[in-house]
Amino acid sequence: MRDVLQTALCDLLGIEYPVIQSGMGGIAGSDLVAEVSRAGGLGILAGLNVPPDELRTRIRQVRALTDRPFGVNLWLHTELRPPADPATISDDRLAAVHSVLNRFRARLGLPARSARPDAIPDIIASQIEVILEERPPFFSIGLGDPGPDLVRRCRAEGIKVAAMVATVEDARAVVASGVDVVVAQGSEAGGHRSTWVKRPSPDAASVGAMALVPQIVDAVPVPVVAAGGIADGRGLVAALALGAVGILLGTRFVATRESMAPEFWKKSVLEREGDDTTVTDAFSGLWLRTLRNTYTTEYRASGAPVLPALLQTRAAQDVVEEARRRADGEYFPMLSGQGVGLVRDLPGAGEVVETIVREARTVLAGLPRRVRLA
Repeated sequence: MRDVLQTALCDLLGIEYPVIQSGMGGIAGSDLVAEVSRAGGLGILAGLNVPPDELRTRIRQVRALTDRPFGVNLWLHTELRPPADPATISDDRLAAVHSVLNRFRARLGLPARSARPDAIPDIIASQIEVILEERPPFFSIGLGDPGPDLVRRCRAEGIKVAAMVATVEDARAVVASGVDVVVAQGSEAGGHRSTWVKRPSPDAASVGAMALVPQIVDAVPVPVVAAGGIADGRGLVAALALGAVGILLGTRFVATRESMAPEFWKKSVLEREGDDTTVTDAFSGLWLRTLRNTYTTEYRASGAPVLPALLQTRAAQDVVEEARRRADGEYFPMLSGQGVGLVRDLPGAGEVVETIVREARTVLAGLPRRVRLA
């Protein structure tokens, strides 16, 4: 009899278990990716803001560590193709942003600033060329629609393509582009809301995974992976019951030994609960779910605007870097989902995969005893 955990995702990607590690920027380096893949899951390398030559190096580092399938993640957000020009920011908007950031700078011992942020390098096209040349088995798109031309180019190189979406409408759009897998991102998920146009409020494109996953499963003819609020084997079983063929986890992998997250971030993940998160655009200019802290609370209360995608990141870069140096989580973006309350240990990433699979098997074995249908 076929193992229930050996889903269509495993067949498609040549992996042992339907567990995918999210390609989180600043978290998912070569060691984390290789460890997940070696354990039978699928590790995904973060490509956001990574210069093309460095991205090529990291892909080759993963290959040196494992011969198992892995992926690479990029953003294809419309505001980054091309990136917004800092010169287009109005003086009033810039001053309002710096007025709040200067309050934070004063507390961290940093000088006040008023300058425009540096431009975001326009590197996505070059990153895509690296991926096509290096031919990782899996190309994961975090925010964006790849379009049919890019999907065809990937297919020609033997690369499977997945796109993460937060709505049924967007799921249909990426399937029309030809993607092999759709990742359904519930609103519980940590990190950036996976839309390719910024929505007008944090409540837009905000459907929980329990409702979103089966709707997308019903709407598209390709395999669907569930994401958002999943951190253990119970989540895997629930996802399969909703019609998904696997799960993608981010927050659970932040709190692992191989994660590149600073130790104070990992510690916060272990100590906080699911209601300790908030959705904000104050760190990057785009909506993301993170642990609530002084930065998110006071920025929202100020009523200040934000700058376009990632220019907000550049404007606040000195604040975030100093917070990292001081190990001060009150002014640092600790991206986490509502599943944070399920994370209570700091294992190796391979152990996470093994534990999820073991827990899922235990849950499945116990279902006949727990369920009594009339």
